[in-house]
Amino acid sequence: MQFKHPEILYALFLLLIPIFIHLFQLRRFQKVAFTNVAFLKKVTIQTRKSSQLKKWLTLLMRLLALACIVIAFAQPFTASKTALNTKKETVVYIDNSFSMQAKGAKGPILERALQDLFDKTGGTEKLSWFTNSSERKNASPQDFKNEVLSIAYSQNQLTPSQVLLKANQLFSNEKDVLKRLVYLSDFQQKEAFPSISEDLIVDAVQLKPVKASNIAIDSVFVASKNASTTQLKVRVSQRGEKSSEAPLSIFNKEKLIAKTAVDFSGNANNTVTFDIDNSEEFIGKLELNDPNLTFDNTLFFNINKPGKIKVFTINEADGDFLKRLFDKEEFQFTQQTFKTLNYNEIPDQNFIVLNELKEIPASLATALKAFSYDGGSILIIPASAVDFNSYNNFLLSMALGTLSEEKIQEKKITKIIFSHPLFKDVFEKEVANFQYPKVNSFYDISTNATPAIVFEDNQPFLLQNDKTYLFTAAINKENSNFQNSPLVVPTIYNMALQSLPLPRLYYTIGDQNSIAVAIKLGSDEILTIKDNTSQFIPMQQTKANYVLMTTTEEPKNAGNYQIAKETEFLENISYNYSRSESELQYLNIEDWEGVEVYSTVEDLFDSISEANSINSFWKWFAIFALLFLLFEMLILKFYK
Repeated sequence: MQFKHPEILYALFLLLIPIFIHLFQLRRFQKVAFTNVAFLKKVTIQTRKSSQLKKWLTLLMRLLALACIVIAFAQPFTASKTALNTKKETVVYIDNSFSMQAKGAKGPILERALQDLFDKTGGTEKLSWFTNSSERKNASPQDFKNEVLSIAYSQNQLTPSQVLLKANQLFSNEKDVLKRLVYLSDFQQKEAFPSISEDLIVDAVQLKPVKASNIAIDSVFVASKNASTTQLKVRVSQRGEKSSEAPLSIFNKEKLIAKTAVDFSGNANNTVTFDIDNSEEFIGKLELNDPNLTFDNTLFFNINKPGKIKVFTINEADGDFLKRLFDKEEFQFTQQTFKTLNYNEIPDQNFIVLNELKEIPASLATALKAFSYDGGSILIIPASAVDFNSYNNFLLSMALGTLSEEKIQEKKITKIIFSHPLFKDVFEKEVANFQYPKVNSFYDISTNATPAIVFEDNQPFLLQNDKTYLFTAAINKENSNFQNSPLVVPTIYNMALQSLPLPRLYYTIGDQNSIAVAIKLGSDEILTIKDNTSQFIPMQQTKANYVLMTTTEEPKNAGNYQIAKETEFLENISYNYSRSESELQYLNIEDWEGVEVYSTVEDLFDSISEANSINSFWKWFAIFALLFLLFEMLILKFYK
């Protein structure tokens, strides 16, 4: 037991006063003579004994009453160490990611948790709170209750370490403050649990769905395409409890095109094929019915009228292999010889190949530097016996290094840098037994550029700096069999594709997406992305022949959008939420050391309320004081 005013307990020394009064009676007895002495002695003995017991009882009642009054003024109480800490800070993290749409015993687990927070939040202490998409610092309980029920789902999901970092930013820097983090989440498996500092109390509630099952539309891609029809393949996956089938529909705008049933009886992952007409642009939406998680039941995509990447080759060697490589619908291929080169065509291109030029004169180098500065991409394939002076001047200006002597020696090309952007999604796995090509002569090079393909002695065969590429050997059929290697197609083909990224079927919100729009803008003109209800201005760079837009966290909602210049429509673009939360794999919160785990939000707040409660006893002591005074009066009046 503790006392709010312990100094008042010194008043208990006043209990000595009635004790002294009772022990030292100053009043003297008066002698009275009677005839029957024996009878009077007996009466006197009985009276004195009775009077002495009455006085001791009266003294005891008065002492107890006075002691209770003193203790009542000292205000005794009991409380835990947490309750006694006058400085407390509470931060609440509410996981509002899409996985919290899963159904619990009383509906979606996020909505149930928000309702419990609304019901249980009270008191006067301010608190800070945050979600995956918003935060509030030092909000009053009433402000918290006004906002908590309107928290919407977010496609973001913080990891445990990110939650702790964010919480520490909301806590103050004061010392001797009790810091408490209330962590409400389903704890989807993202990373291992981090360690917790000793000055932080973490109370966690793992909100679990009743059934960990989900059917999701994972992706859609073009499988094949001809003059009249495009074949789409849709990947649909099932996780958790098995179901026999699920209906899948495809829409063009709001018009239902086809509907089918996805059969999961034999496999949890399934692929559905749709054939669509090529006669017009397709603003698509895929939709299935799954009541557990709804965010991944819809996937938006679009097929625009295809644009073309302009590929321009300047030849002093046979360019037939390049013509065969770029003789596809997505390219506009042009080639000229070095002697008949028209410099005026360079600025209008997207990808330029210098096919084994003997020299790069200053006029061409100047035009190519301006082309590169405006966002163009260049591939340099050197000839045998080049003019080192002109080559090195140009290569230095492009930060590719310098060539030295040409070595006549056979060398194998044995290493692919699989992490290089050119080979992203090209190989399903790193190939060890690849049939690598070879060269009969090559150039030594001094460079700091990034290698993409390497010789057997770890010297670079293909280099890259920004959007400029350099082979360190001629790749004509006399010097190399690289043209016949299966490696030539993804290497040079992807250089051209990355020179002007063609619109994809859809983009993922949260990823860094680059979209090239083939349009020339004025100095004050910008592009916007919009739908029927909202619009935003993406980050954009104006190049000579196109505008490169970059999006990450915007738009906020999945859907089909339009790219526009003021009121002029340019092309369609689609965005979807990441499918990472479709997995429904959860961490075991019991494994997180230093965390107090509760089964429900209600249990958590009841525990916090009990830990912060102070049990006061001064009223009881005031009541006891009155009772003892009452007993004293009864003793004085009725005790004979």
